[in-house]
Amino acid sequence: MEYNIINKEKIDTILNKTKIPSAKTVLEILTKARQRNGLDLEEIGYLANLEEAELLEELFKVASEIKNEIYGERLVLFAPLYISDFCVNDCEYCNFHTRNKQLRRKRLTLKEVEEQTKFLIDIGHKRLLLESGEDLVNSDINYVVSIIDKIYSVKGEKGDIRRVNVNIAATTVDNYRRLKQARIGTYQLFQETYHHQTYEKLHCGPKADYDRQITAHDRAFEAGLDDLGIGVLFGLYDWRFEVLALVSHAQYLDEKYCVGPHTISVPRFRPAPTVTYNCKYPVSDDDFLKIIAILRLAVPYTGMILSTREGPEIRKIAFKIGISQASAFSATSVGGYGKRRSDGQFMISDERTLEEVIDSVLNDNLLPSFCTACYRRGRTGEAFMNLSKPGEIHNFCRPNGILTFVEYLEDFATDDVLEKGRKIINLYLSKIEDEDLRRQTQERMAKIKKGERDLYF
Repeated sequence: MEYNIINKEKIDTILNKTKIPSAKTVLEILTKARQRNGLDLEEIGYLANLEEAELLEELFKVASEIKNEIYGERLVLFAPLYISDFCVNDCEYCNFHTRNKQLRRKRLTLKEVEEQTKFLIDIGHKRLLLESGEDLVNSDINYVVSIIDKIYSVKGEKGDIRRVNVNIAATTVDNYRRLKQARIGTYQLFQETYHHQTYEKLHCGPKADYDRQITAHDRAFEAGLDDLGIGVLFGLYDWRFEVLALVSHAQYLDEKYCVGPHTISVPRFRPAPTVTYNCKYPVSDDDFLKIIAILRLAVPYTGMILSTREGPEIRKIAFKIGISQASAFSATSVGGYGKRRSDGQFMISDERTLEEVIDSVLNDNLLPSFCTACYRRGRTGEAFMNLSKPGEIHNFCRPNGILTFVEYLEDFATDDVLEKGRKIINLYLSKIEDEDLRRQTQERMAKIKKGERDLYF
């Protein structure tokens, strides 16, 4: 089944053919990329093998241009919420693997979910990514749906969670229908590695089924979920192969369903307390940034997600060249918010508070956003693609990003961030070209300052 999605022989042939890219070829590819229609696998192969400093600088420049043209200046912020670390899989790279006998397994009660959700609401978050280990006894679909319902029901003094995205193990069409009924946002599932032999070596348990993993998005589409995220855990295999395979998967979804991935995530392997896996394909910082730039050119319409696996310095650069969504102030252990634990799924490299992340983002003239409007206005699936592919999605992103950030400033910001934030808002408000839309945005801003909340286009 997987060979309809990933053709290993084709990818290997391309990577061998494109080993020595000429400057002429690279410049032609970059010129094509500026049209924002994506790239084919051979073109991506040349960029993946690119080493010349001046051409790499041009690659990053083009990636930044495309990111700004499609997604603009805004950076959407969210937090993961781990609800259960019970897991029946023994994956080499994950601290929740079954061999971890030191871990006192835990799943959140509904009361604990309420407490964790309120904690995140009270620091300013509006969107969560629900995470869980695979265990049909301790975290079956009924449990997951009950957690989602509970999160949506929590009302804090400063708002609520407006959208729950979900990252749980590959499952059935019926279970995906349950997630659809629970009003989730994006369903994320990473292949971890697209290299079949490596995948089989690194996984033990239900997740070891490569076909089950790679066809999960097809089952999700069948169930009516049309807002999907894909990704790779870089470091498990040669990143060049993974990038071409990741784009192959995106192209497959786009061709079959006319809906490519809403998001592509780019986590990089990080150690954890009981993980002894020796990363055989470590990805350098330079190569990691190149991965982000190449993916921005190859799949220009998709949102790109970066986690707190990466440190502040790398994140700062990545936000400029392709990343449009990022986690902030993350806990990767169950019940970790407010009780920082050391038994998370992986080690975090960016431990800054949400406000510290926002302050840094403002210093780079980016607009922090907590927007969830597209999900609730039905701008998902093909409707989203019709806006993102021609680069028109920013017409919604900018005003909605401004409105959500005005809320944050009114409810949470300290004086220093408040002053910086207002300057950024004024800057991007002036860049809304449609006068009527700009006027409507200003009117909504005034309402927010008078106490109204959750206004969006």
